[in-house]
Amino acid sequence: MDDTVGKRIRAYRKLKHLTQQEFADLLGVSVGLLGAIERGTKTCPAELIKRVGDLLQVSLEDLTSEENSRF
Repeated sequence: MDDTVGKRIRAYRKLKHLTQQEFADLLGVSVGLLGAIERGTKTCPAELIKRVGDLLQVSLEDLTSEENSRF
């Protein structure tokens, strides 16, 4: 499974100094789901990826683009 989006979510979350629990609470999801997304064992649902971008103040392109190699 492609874990690029999850790695980017984790990297941007850490740049904001948020723990998985804090970020999961902000998103309204379980820390288990967030951890699975960050590890790449679960795909981030489309409706959740927008909230992730909004909360982290990151564009959807930065989170999902295959050309983005920052993280």
